Amino acid sequence: MKTIKFLKKYTLQSLIAPLFKMLEAMFELLVPLVIAQIVDIGIANQDSSFIFSRAALLLLFAFLGFGCTFVAQYFSANVAVNFAGDLREYSFRHIQSLSFEQFDKNSSSTLITNLTHDITQIQNGLNLTLRLLLRSPIIVFGAFIMAIGIDKEISLTFLLIIIVLLIIVFSIMLFSIPLYQKVQDRLDKVLNLTRENLTGVRVIRAFNQQNKEKKTFRDRNSELTAAQLFVGKVSALLNPFTYLIINVGIILVIQQGAVKVNAGSLSAGQVLALYNYMSQILIELIKMANLTIQITKALASLKRIENVLAAETSKEQGTLDQLSESDIIISFKDVSYRFFDSHYNCLSDLSFDIRKGSTVGIIGPTGSGKSTLINLLCNFYQPTEGIIKLANSNIADYLKNALNRFIALVPQKAVLFKGTVESNLLWGNDKADKENMQQALKLAQCDFVYQKEGLDTVVLQNGSNFSGGQRQRLTIARALISESDILILDDSFSALDYATEKKLRQTIKSLDYNPTVIIISQRISSIAHCDQILLLDDGKLVGNDCHQNLLKNNILYQEIYRSQVKEGSYE
Repeated sequence: MKTIKFLKKYTLQSLIAPLFKMLEAMFELLVPLVIAQIVDIGIANQDSSFIFSRAALLLLFAFLGFGCTFVAQYFSANVAVNFAGDLREYSFRHIQSLSFEQFDKNSSSTLITNLTHDITQIQNGLNLTLRLLLRSPIIVFGAFIMAIGIDKEISLTFLLIIIVLLIIVFSIMLFSIPLYQKVQDRLDKVLNLTRENLTGVRVIRAFNQQNKEKKTFRDRNSELTAAQLFVGKVSALLNPFTYLIINVGIILVIQQGAVKVNAGSLSAGQVLALYNYMSQILIELIKMANLTIQITKALASLKRIENVLAAETSKEQGTLDQLSESDIIISFKDVSYRFFDSHYNCLSDLSFDIRKGSTVGIIGPTGSGKSTLINLLCNFYQPTEGIIKLANSNIADYLKNALNRFIALVPQKAVLFKGTVESNLLWGNDKADKENMQQALKLAQCDFVYQKEGLDTVVLQNGSNFSGGQRQRLTIARALISESDILILDDSFSALDYATEKKLRQTIKSLDYNPTVIIISQRISSIAHCDQILLLDDGKLVGNDCHQNLLKNNILYQEIYRSQVKEGSYE
């Protein structure tokens, strides 16, 4: 298990906590014997000095037990909190390194639950385990051994009670683990639905779907509630069963003890000691029952964390750090790609070359594979078949940091982070100065920034205080500031008016470092000026030429053109 390694540096503290709990348990086991002496010797002989001496001894045990408990509690809490912190940090780093395919398999709500709720459950479980996992068995079996020392026949009652209770505790524990796993899975669904509703609240209200979403949430919440109630009922059986069996044991001990006291083979103090030992067993088994429930939850959460940590990360395999000199900057050779849960290729047998410094447009019907092609080009996914070359070298042979330096991507969905305009621009180039930032904003037609507070303009989460077009221009500025060799604009003009788009295209074309520009768009007007246009349909390349030639010779391109543009007005 990968999580065990995080306990290694806390090995000493992990040993101190249970050891001090064991010491405290030893003092507690001696208490009934001292009480028995007070009854059989002190009270029977009316020896007050003996009673006071034994009372002082009990007080000493209480102080020593308190000290041991304090030390144990401190170290167990310290280990649990630090372990959870380390695990949370490692899990976050691991999630950041997951491949895009792993993100497709694991929903964001599941990963958020892993980092928050699951790790908190593990923390609570570890804390209680260090405090009680050894203490409770020591008290239980120690009380049994002490009972043997007092009376072997009555101690058999102790043994029978302990065996029955252990069977019940472990049976319920084994039965509960998969149930708690199911509860967590249903919690994921509720969180995923909640997150989807909160992020899409405007759309829900625009289409007046509040009642439908409320019903969906009610159904999911009812499923979660039903699962929690069922596992709660199963877990709730522990305490009643424990009380019932222990009280039956106490009745048997008192009944057998009374007979033996009457026969003179056992003293009243010894019966009182046996009763106290049975009461200690009762208290500890109740603690163990609650501990079992918490451990069961922690193990279910631990299994979920282990599944995430077992997910394969995107490994650093490349060694190249620089682009070689080549007229062909990008080359696809018989490239196909299929998503992990699909039996069919979403891209098939793509072969084309892109010259360095050229402007390339990619167009095609919705779902034709345009964004998937870009994801392959950025090495977010690896092709199922074929090879992608960057400057005559396999793209997989480049270091990830190098690819990030060579390729600047403006994603289809404009994503901004909470902070300021400046902090968002630094994502594109963390070494950029204010002059570079102002130049990038100017190039991206972000004049609206200077109508506010300039680079210090506040950006709310997801850039919600900007319009769609403003967000797109800010993400374009973030890409331009990196001055990368390849600039990819994935449908990044969709929220812009035609005049602003035209200015942006002219600005990008006039960049002095002459990047290779790839524009993905649904609009012919956005790509008609490109040196080369790739036309995709159903994952296949059905056209690869300039605008004029495609307009003359390609039927699909002609259909798209006629559906969008009036004759002579595509510019």
